[in-house]
Amino acid sequence: MRDVSPRPAVTMAQRKRQLVSDELTEAALQLMAREGFDAVTVDEIVATAGVSKRTFFRYFASKEDVVVQFLADMGAGMRAELAARPTDEPPSVALRHAVWVAMAACADGVDHSGRALRVVQLILRTPALRARFLEHQGQWRDDLAAEAAHRLGLDPEADLYPRLAAGAALAAFDTVLRRWSDSGGAEDPAALTDRAFAVLAPALDTAEPRADQRPSP
Repeated sequence: MRDVSPRPAVTMAQRKRQLVSDELTEAALQLMAREGFDAVTVDEIVATAGVSKRTFFRYFASKEDVVVQFLADMGAGMRAELAARPTDEPPSVALRHAVWVAMAACADGVDHSGRALRVVQLILRTPALRARFLEHQGQWRDDLAAEAAHRLGLDPEADLYPRLAAGAALAAFDTVLRRWSDSGGAEDPAALTDRAFAVLAPALDTAEPRADQRPSP
C-alpha cells in the first residue's frame, strides 16, 4: 500500500506539549492496566505523571480523553487522503488508502514500545471508551460520505451511496482494528486491510450514477 506522507516539522513548544501529553497518557495506561479503567482517578494519573491537576485539564477534558485523544484526528486524516486520491481511481481503492491512514496511526503510531496497541486494546475492551470511539466514528462517517459524494458528483443527502460507502469503509476499519488488537499485534494490519476491501470492492465500485446521468421517470 502507499506510504503515508511524512508529517511536517514540529516546533519546540509542540514537542514539549506532546511530551507532557505522552507522559499523562503513559501514566494513565499503566494505572488502568493495573487497576482497571473505572478505578483510576485523575488525581492518581497526575500523581503518577508528576504534574498538577490544573496541567491535566489543560490537555484533557476527562480521563476518557487521555486514552482516546490520539485517535481524535484520524477522521481529518482519512478525509484528506480520500480527497487527495486520483479522481479516476476506483472508490474501493481510494477508500482503502483513506482507511489505511487511520489504521497505520494505530498500528505504527505513537512509538514502537507497544503503547498504541495497548491504547487500542483498552478502548475496545472498556465500554465507556468504546462509546467515545464510536462517537468519533460518527463524525468520520459524515466526513467520508461528504468527500465520497463530492468525488462522484452525488448529493450526500439525497443519494444512498455516499453514506453506505463511508459506513462500509469504517466497518472494515473497525473489523481490522479489532482483529489486529485481538491478535496482540501479530497479524499484519496492511494485509488485513487489503483483504477487507477485497471483500467490499464489488459493492463499493458500483456507485449510484450522477444525478444528470439518471434516466427520466
